[in-house]
Amino acid sequence: MQMNTQTGPQVTPDGSLAGVARAGRLGDLITSELHGRYYEQTFRKNMFFAASQAVSTTTVGLATTYTGLVLSNPIGSGVNLVLNKASIAQSVIETATDSFGLAVGFNTSTNVTHTTPATPYSSLIGSGQNALGKVDVSATLPTAPVYYNFLQSTSSATTDVAGGIYDLEGSLILAPGAYALWASPAASVAGMWFGFSWEEVPVA
Repeated sequence: MQMNTQTGPQVTPDGSLAGVARAGRLGDLITSELHGRYYEQTFRKNMFFAASQAVSTTTVGLATTYTGLVLSNPIGSGVNLVLNKASIAQSVIETATDSFGLAVGFNTSTNVTHTTPATPYSSLIGSGQNALGKVDVSATLPTAPVYYNFLQSTSSATTDVAGGIYDLEGSLILAPGAYALWASPAASVAGMWFGFSWEEVPVA
Protein backbone atom coordinates (compact mmCIF):
# COMPACT_ATOMS: atom_id res chain seq x y z
CA MET A 1 0.00 0.00 0.00
CA GLN A 2 1.27 3.45 -0.87
CA MET A 3 0.43 6.48 1.25
CA ASN A 4 1.11 10.11 0.49
CA THR A 5 2.51 12.06 3.43
CA GLN A 6 3.57 15.63 4.10
CA THR A 7 6.36 16.56 6.48
CA GLY A 8 5.55 19.12 9.15
CA PRO A 9 2.41 20.44 10.90
CA GLN A 10 -0.87 20.81 9.05
CA VAL A 11 -3.62 23.12 10.30
CA THR A 12 -7.02 22.73 8.65
CA PRO A 13 -10.47 24.03 9.67
CA ASP A 14 -13.42 21.77 10.51
CA GLY A 15 -15.12 20.37 7.43
CA SER A 16 -12.05 20.46 5.20
CA LEU A 17 -10.66 17.33 3.52
CA ALA A 18 -7.10 16.47 4.47
CA GLY A 19 -5.38 15.16 1.35
CA VAL A 20 -2.24 13.64 2.89
CA ALA A 21 -1.09 12.19 6.21
CA ARG A 22 1.49 14.01 8.34
CA ALA A 23 5.06 12.70 8.42
CA GLY A 24 8.20 13.40 10.42
CA ARG A 25 11.55 14.32 8.86
CA LEU A 26 12.67 10.68 8.91
CA GLY A 27 9.60 9.45 7.04
CA ASP A 28 7.75 8.38 10.20
CA LEU A 29 3.95 8.60 10.17
CA ILE A 30 2.64 10.93 12.89
CA THR A 31 -0.72 10.11 14.47
CA SER A 32 -2.57 10.98 17.67
CA GLU A 33 -5.28 9.19 19.63
CA LEU A 34 -8.80 10.57 19.54
CA HIS A 35 -9.87 8.74 22.72
CA GLY A 36 -8.12 6.88 25.51
CA ARG A 37 -5.89 3.95 24.56
CA TYR A 38 -8.45 1.24 25.30
CA TYR A 39 -11.62 3.06 24.26
CA GLU A 40 -12.18 1.23 20.97
CA GLN A 41 -11.77 -2.29 22.33
CA THR A 42 -13.74 -1.49 25.49
CA PHE A 43 -16.60 -0.02 23.44
CA ARG A 44 -16.59 -3.15 21.27
CA LYS A 45 -16.99 -5.28 24.44
CA ASN A 46 -13.62 -7.01 24.11
CA MET A 47 -12.12 -5.77 27.40
CA PHE A 48 -12.62 -7.49 30.76
CA PHE A 49 -11.38 -7.32 34.34
CA ALA A 50 -11.41 -9.33 37.55
CA ALA A 51 -10.16 -8.53 41.04
CA SER A 52 -10.12 -9.94 44.54
CA GLN A 53 -13.43 -9.23 46.26
CA ALA A 54 -12.15 -10.53 49.62
CA VAL A 55 -8.72 -10.76 51.19
CA SER A 56 -6.68 -13.82 50.13
CA THR A 57 -3.61 -15.80 51.14
CA THR A 58 -1.13 -16.78 48.46
CA THR A 59 0.33 -20.20 47.78
CA VAL A 60 4.06 -20.66 48.38
CA GLY A 61 5.97 -20.78 45.12
CA LEU A 62 4.79 -22.74 42.09
CA ALA A 63 2.49 -25.38 43.58
CA THR A 64 -0.32 -26.69 41.39
CA THR A 65 -2.82 -26.36 44.26
CA TYR A 66 -3.13 -22.61 44.13
CA THR A 67 -4.71 -19.73 46.04
CA GLY A 68 -4.47 -16.04 45.11
CA LEU A 69 -5.82 -14.96 41.72
CA VAL A 70 -5.41 -16.93 38.48
CA LEU A 71 -6.67 -16.04 35.00
CA SER A 72 -7.05 -18.95 32.60
CA ASN A 73 -8.02 -19.37 28.97
CA PRO A 74 -10.10 -22.53 28.46
CA ILE A 75 -9.10 -24.98 25.75
CA GLY A 76 -11.30 -24.35 22.72
CA SER A 77 -12.24 -20.79 23.72
CA GLY A 78 -11.39 -19.47 20.27
CA VAL A 79 -9.72 -16.35 21.68
CA ASN A 80 -6.39 -15.19 23.01
CA LEU A 81 -6.38 -13.36 26.35
CA VAL A 82 -4.12 -10.32 25.98
CA LEU A 83 -3.09 -9.20 29.45
CA ASN A 84 -2.93 -5.41 29.76
CA LYS A 85 -2.84 -4.67 33.52
CA ALA A 86 -2.01 -6.50 36.73
CA SER A 87 -2.55 -4.94 40.16
CA ILE A 88 -1.59 -5.76 43.75
CA ALA A 89 -2.27 -4.45 47.27
CA GLN A 90 -1.74 -5.76 50.81
CA SER A 91 -3.74 -5.12 53.97
CA VAL A 92 -2.05 -7.39 56.56
CA ILE A 93 1.42 -6.75 58.00
CA GLU A 94 4.08 -9.10 56.66
CA THR A 95 5.71 -11.75 58.84
CA ALA A 96 8.54 -12.65 56.42
CA THR A 97 10.42 -11.05 53.57
CA ASP A 98 9.07 -12.01 50.19
CA SER A 99 8.66 -10.99 46.57
CA PHE A 100 5.65 -10.97 44.27
CA GLY A 101 5.29 -11.49 40.58
CA LEU A 102 3.43 -13.24 37.81
CA ALA A 103 3.76 -16.89 36.86
CA VAL A 104 2.41 -18.59 33.76
CA GLY A 105 1.57 -22.11 32.64
CA PHE A 106 0.06 -24.07 29.76
CA ASN A 107 -1.52 -27.43 29.12
CA THR A 108 -2.79 -28.66 25.76
CA SER A 109 -5.33 -31.18 27.07
CA THR A 110 -6.46 -30.27 30.60
CA ASN A 111 -8.10 -27.07 31.81
CA VAL A 112 -7.59 -25.40 35.17
CA THR A 113 -9.90 -26.95 37.80
CA HIS A 114 -12.05 -24.13 39.19
CA THR A 115 -12.18 -24.76 42.94
CA THR A 116 -13.37 -21.26 43.92
CA PRO A 117 -14.28 -19.28 40.82
CA ALA A 118 -14.29 -15.48 40.77
CA THR A 119 -16.41 -13.33 38.47
CA PRO A 120 -14.94 -11.54 35.45
CA TYR A 121 -16.70 -8.39 34.27
CA SER A 122 -16.87 -6.46 31.04
CA SER A 123 -14.96 -3.18 31.14
CA LEU A 124 -17.97 -1.64 29.40
CA ILE A 125 -19.86 -1.45 32.68
CA GLY A 126 -23.52 -2.37 32.29
CA SER A 127 -23.11 -4.12 28.93
CA GLY A 128 -23.71 -7.59 30.36
CA GLN A 129 -21.06 -9.03 28.03
CA ASN A 130 -19.67 -12.34 29.33
CA ALA A 131 -15.95 -13.12 29.28
CA LEU A 132 -14.54 -16.32 27.82
CA GLY A 133 -11.57 -16.13 30.19
CA LYS A 134 -11.98 -17.74 33.62
CA VAL A 135 -10.79 -16.39 36.97
CA ASP A 136 -10.33 -18.21 40.28
CA VAL A 137 -9.17 -17.36 43.78
CA SER A 138 -8.55 -21.07 44.40
CA ALA A 139 -7.79 -23.60 41.68
CA THR A 140 -5.85 -26.70 40.72
CA LEU A 141 -3.44 -26.08 37.86
CA PRO A 142 -2.91 -28.93 35.36
CA THR A 143 0.81 -28.15 35.00
CA ALA A 144 3.17 -26.38 37.41
CA PRO A 145 3.67 -22.75 36.27
CA VAL A 146 6.96 -20.92 35.79
CA TYR A 147 7.84 -17.42 36.93
CA TYR A 148 7.27 -14.75 34.28
CA ASN A 149 8.11 -11.42 35.91
CA PHE A 150 8.85 -10.12 39.41
CA LEU A 151 7.07 -6.88 40.24
CA GLN A 152 7.30 -6.27 44.01
CA SER A 153 9.42 -7.18 47.02
CA THR A 154 9.50 -6.41 50.74
CA SER A 155 12.55 -4.96 52.48
CA SER A 156 11.86 -6.55 55.86
CA ALA A 157 9.64 -9.08 57.60
CA THR A 158 7.30 -6.31 58.76
CA THR A 159 7.15 -4.24 55.56
CA ASP A 160 4.19 -4.61 53.24
CA VAL A 161 4.43 -4.33 49.49
CA ALA A 162 3.52 -1.00 47.98
CA GLY A 163 0.24 -1.29 46.11
CA GLY A 164 0.52 -0.77 42.40
CA ILE A 165 -0.84 -1.38 38.94
CA TYR A 166 1.47 -2.65 36.21
CA ASP A 167 1.01 -1.96 32.52
CA LEU A 168 1.99 -5.06 30.56
CA GLU A 169 1.03 -3.26 27.33
CA GLY A 170 -0.40 -6.44 25.82
CA SER A 171 3.00 -8.15 25.98
CA LEU A 172 1.63 -11.28 27.70
CA ILE A 173 -0.82 -13.37 25.66
CA LEU A 174 -2.61 -16.44 26.99
CA ALA A 175 -3.47 -18.84 24.18
CA PRO A 176 -6.24 -21.42 24.80
CA GLY A 177 -4.95 -23.73 27.54
CA ALA A 178 -2.71 -21.08 29.14
CA TYR A 179 -3.02 -19.33 32.51
CA ALA A 180 -1.39 -16.51 34.48
CA LEU A 181 -1.35 -16.00 38.25
CA TRP A 182 0.03 -13.83 41.02
CA ALA A 183 2.79 -15.71 42.87
CA SER A 184 4.84 -15.23 46.05
CA PRO A 185 8.02 -17.36 45.90
CA ALA A 186 9.25 -17.37 49.49
CA ALA A 187 6.24 -17.62 51.79
CA SER A 188 2.49 -17.90 52.01
CA VAL A 189 1.32 -14.31 52.41
CA ALA A 190 -1.99 -13.13 53.90
CA GLY A 191 -3.89 -9.92 53.32
CA MET A 192 -3.44 -9.85 49.56
CA TRP A 193 -5.61 -8.21 46.88
CA PHE A 194 -5.02 -8.81 43.19
CA GLY A 195 -6.44 -7.74 39.84
CA PHE A 196 -6.15 -8.42 36.11
CA SER A 197 -7.50 -6.67 33.04
CA TRP A 198 -7.34 -8.20 29.58
CA GLU A 199 -8.57 -8.07 26.00
CA GLU A 200 -10.14 -11.07 24.27
CA VAL A 201 -9.00 -11.34 20.65
CA PRO A 202 -10.23 -14.05 18.23
CA VAL A 203 -7.54 -16.59 17.37
CA ALA A 204 -6.57 -16.05 13.74
